[in-house]
Amino acid sequence: TAAAPRALRETERMVHKKVLVAGGCGASGIGAAIARLLAQRGATVAITDIAVRGAEFPVIHADNRDVGQVRAAVAQVEQEHGAIDILVNNAGISGWSLPIEQVDEAMFDQMMATHVKGAFFATQASVAGMKARRYGRIIGISSHFALIGSPNASHYSAAKAALHGLMRSWAREFAADGITVNLVAPALTETPLTLRTVGAEELARRAAGYPLGRLPTTEEIACAVAWLASDEAAIVTGQVISPNGGVAIVGI
Repeated sequence: TAAAPRALRETERMVHKKVLVAGGCGASGIGAAIARLLAQRGATVAITDIAVRGAEFPVIHADNRDVGQVRAAVAQVEQEHGAIDILVNNAGISGWSLPIEQVDEAMFDQMMATHVKGAFFATQASVAGMKARRYGRIIGISSHFALIGSPNASHYSAAKAALHGLMRSWAREFAADGITVNLVAPALTETPLTLRTVGAEELARRAAGYPLGRLPTTEEIACAVAWLASDEAAIVTGQVISPNGGVAIVGI
């Protein structure tokens, strides 16, 4: 009789998987935590970013607002590592807690280009290889502000909410090709970006109001991404997971 298949150890679950994390630099950010965890589970990981800041993984310079750079980055990953199995659209910028009167056209355009245009064209460039192999995982990083709104960052909330429309449409469009598309929508998380834009005092104040009494960690967000990227979540598509400490109760 054939031997039973050996259960994969945690560090082997993504062996042979090729991953691109868009917006993965910064040792303490969400993208870096995602890249680190997927690599620990055996994946080959590449990241794109607008600048290299002591990254642990191969970095391809790409501005998410520039379609040519996004396409070139995907092509480079595929040339060096093979077709992308898992795409994580993580690149993003802060809304800087601005009321509507202080948002000018340039800010609005930058917000939409970074979050929406970049994710759209990174997915467009990656999905052909996924379709050819009838396998793929596309995971976007949204925000709980896309679920509940933000009184002082409507342009940010709108950009993140646009990812939900893309996700639901792609989940339906790509399902027949064996590709799943999901979102992780975390609450505010302590990262270098939020410390610069929100501040430690404000983060602590908000955390005290969360039902669980704290903010999510970057590692917890990475775990949600890793599960969606895994074979355990093969049946899950068109969904939102929100690691938010209970501040927004999300029906799935």
